[in-house]
Amino acid sequence: MFPPFPSGIWGPFLKAAALKPHRIRYWLTPPPDPLRETRTQDVCQTYAQASERAERGERTLSTDEMTGVQALQRKYSGLPMQLGKIACREHEYIRHGTLAFIVNFDVVTGQVQTPSCGPTRTEADFTAHIVRTVEVDPQVTRWHFVVDNLNIHQSVSLVLLAATRDGITADLGEVGKRGILQSMQTRAAFLSDPSHSLVFHYTPRHSSWLNQIEIWFSILARKLLKRASFCSVEDLEAQVRAFIVYYNATMAKAFQWTYKGKPLTI
Repeated sequence: MFPPFPSGIWGPFLKAAALKPHRIRYWLTPPPDPLRETRTQDVCQTYAQASERAERGERTLSTDEMTGVQALQRKYSGLPMQLGKIACREHEYIRHGTLAFIVNFDVVTGQVQTPSCGPTRTEADFTAHIVRTVEVDPQVTRWHFVVDNLNIHQSVSLVLLAATRDGITADLGEVGKRGILQSMQTRAAFLSDPSHSLVFHYTPRHSSWLNQIEIWFSILARKLLKRASFCSVEDLEAQVRAFIVYYNATMAKAFQWTYKGKPLTI
């Protein structure tokens, strides 16, 4: 990068120029996506309209999965924090398996709703989660789900669920060949139809950060997962569910979403 001058000669120059060649930040060049702007605007508008829709009996949920959550048990007890000394944590641990959590974040109330937990995250798991979610409150006239582009969020099972719920009896086509079921793109277009009682709003590719549930996942990781010790996957599930109850009772609030969909700069 720099000519081979004697060691240390570049130090004053780099400092004066505020250059830090020892540091680097990763950057992703988004692939071409004709739906990027449209989907970004749709997600931001969904957040902005959530309160108004709630007054009409509609619910807006930010939904995603946290997979591979490890039930790690510290092999030995740590040392507690003392005056003038930080707490010490044992670095050795015992693995007890992993779990996948599917979680809804209510955009209006800020509460975490109807979490699902299991060893897998499959098409059947996600569809069952949506069924459980809508069954909790049958008075809701329309459900809005903000999700990313994972294949299980654009599945045949979801299309069949949405069609059955709205009494759609038209031919849905055939996977890989024709009609609504032909591809992920055709299924996503059907699931995004605002006239349906189940409406899915998709974030653009490589933009899952637009999904508010990701903010809550970071809270869960900081306040529980990185600090706790779990003696089994059952203990892991119990502690996560207990944290959700505590969060809803003491910490829940709507996130102040200020992003309007304009291109970001670095």
